Amino acid sequence: MKQKLEESYDIVVVGAGHAGCEAALASARLGLSTILFTISMDSVAMMPCNPSIGGSSKGHLVREVDALGGEMGKVIDCTFLQSKMLNRSKGPAVHSLRAQADKLMYSIEMRKRLQYTKNLTLRQAEVAEVVASSDGKAVSGVKTVSGAFYHAKAVILCTGTYLNARCLYGDVIEQTGPNGLKAATHLTNSLLQLGIRMQRFKTGTPARVDRRSLDFDKMVEQFGDEVITPFSFSTDPASIQKEQVSCYLTYTNEKTHEIIRAHLDESPMYGGVIEGTGPRYCPSIEDKVVKFSDKDQHQLFIEPEGVHTNEMYIAGMSSSMPEFVQHEMIHTVPGMEHAEIVRNAYAIEYDCIEPDQLLPTLECKAIRGLFSGGQFNGSSGYEEAAAQGIVCGINAARFVLGLEPITIDRSQGYIGVLIDDLVTKENHEPYRMMTSRAEYRLLLRQDNADLRLTPLGHEVGLVDDNQFEALVEKKDQIESEVMRLGRVVVGANQKVNSLLEELGSAPLDTGVTLSDLVKRPELNYDLLSALDRDRPDLTDDVREQVNIQVKYAGYIDRQKKQVERFKKLENKLIPEDIDYGKVSSLRLEARQKLANLRPQNIGQASRISGVSPADISVLLVYLEGYRR
Repeated sequence: MKQKLEESYDIVVVGAGHAGCEAALASARLGLSTILFTISMDSVAMMPCNPSIGGSSKGHLVREVDALGGEMGKVIDCTFLQSKMLNRSKGPAVHSLRAQADKLMYSIEMRKRLQYTKNLTLRQAEVAEVVASSDGKAVSGVKTVSGAFYHAKAVILCTGTYLNARCLYGDVIEQTGPNGLKAATHLTNSLLQLGIRMQRFKTGTPARVDRRSLDFDKMVEQFGDEVITPFSFSTDPASIQKEQVSCYLTYTNEKTHEIIRAHLDESPMYGGVIEGTGPRYCPSIEDKVVKFSDKDQHQLFIEPEGVHTNEMYIAGMSSSMPEFVQHEMIHTVPGMEHAEIVRNAYAIEYDCIEPDQLLPTLECKAIRGLFSGGQFNGSSGYEEAAAQGIVCGINAARFVLGLEPITIDRSQGYIGVLIDDLVTKENHEPYRMMTSRAEYRLLLRQDNADLRLTPLGHEVGLVDDNQFEALVEKKDQIESEVMRLGRVVVGANQKVNSLLEELGSAPLDTGVTLSDLVKRPELNYDLLSALDRDRPDLTDDVREQVNIQVKYAGYIDRQKKQVERFKKLENKLIPEDIDYGKVSSLRLEARQKLANLRPQNIGQASRISGVSPADISVLLVYLEGYRR
């Protein structure tokens, strides 16, 4: 018998995309010997689709990953080309930071940080098998296609879009992963043999065009913010103020749509060739033309991919149309009449897990020590992947160390909303995070992610004492200043009223507190500095928190009361061994759904599709009798 390589690690991470990177960094930094497998060293932290980090709701996730001690925010802060705060005209709950990334430099920077992390080994190899214990109830390691065996106490699967991947455009079908990289063709069968249910999803990416062939005079130039806000709470804002690269806005038109409609039958998506379900909230240009037939144009953002390449990304035009159709439709767009395509658009299909097989800790219910994160869990997006990755890394490490896992609930962070939706609700398409999914979004703002989650990051060991002490000082300053504003009374004198009139605010006829003035829609904390002689010298982020907490105090208090009610349901635990067949009066659908998903508490049970409020009432009555 030929000898094969055999090694031992505490934790094996399969896949070095955005989930795998955060998972491996977390477990290694927590002291666990970790090996990170990638199908290609060139694919570490790769951005095969949109070269950006953040955006609506996704910026919240990046901030939360950073608050827990993750790396994504730090890496984009030193590799971005343009940065912009979205939704500034709306309330702070939906403000979201987005940065255009230099995709090559981002990958290089993340890879460098991985390679210099203690306890972490990177290896290029395809993992072909997850090996379970003799009883099939726990992991014992993985095997690669070469037959090498890696013993492990925990395994984290972050395979992204590589499992049995195939890329399609027109009648061209290539058995490859994203960007033409090798697909992983062995692991799915191993997982099926372990009893894990799989599904087939699809995503896509637009063509890339040569910058030199574009006419930007026919497009609208898009600039970054004058004052750049960092993603990471540890980044000094002064260190990232720099000249930014422009993006550009243009539009499709009726001619574009005519070409697409004329060739719909040649699209593998509409011809029945594609089996997987695509993302509803990031549709291809074919989908947009068909489903929004009343629209005579669609926005396209032309974005640079990096300082070392002429490639430009056409955001809003993902497609699986034949090559010649892609050329025709792109050439109808203003500014792209002579565009030269560097890379064709394509759709990609891949295998992923049905995530209702996971606990809220992202551990597999049926196999101890097996964790999974990212697009392998049926989600989409780099940010969603990173968020799941850091939770996987923390919980895999705590599993090995014999510690209780962490869970982030829906009232604590967008990460909690993301994971709860994945493991509790039926997901028939790639899941995308949106602010509308978070019922407590006024509390879960991106600006206070550190106040919400850095204590947890410190507790698990990813945030050092210095950073935590700085947070405690910041929190004290905020609370002290909010209280002070409620005590300082401003009189109805000429100086005060003159300033208020100058700021477009009604004059006073009696004394009010500074808090009362801050709450006026047209005013804010900074605008009132001239009326506040005793104001302390505070940093920008502290002043921002003071302004928000005072201005939205009533709404915040209301949401806190909602959270208290939510917590009561989350604290009503359901026994693991409950037999739902014995719960009389439960409807059949509810009984089946509850038995399949095995919710941990009443709150989670109430969010399961097919379980009604009446079913929850029945369950509560049963549990009361059960406990007695």
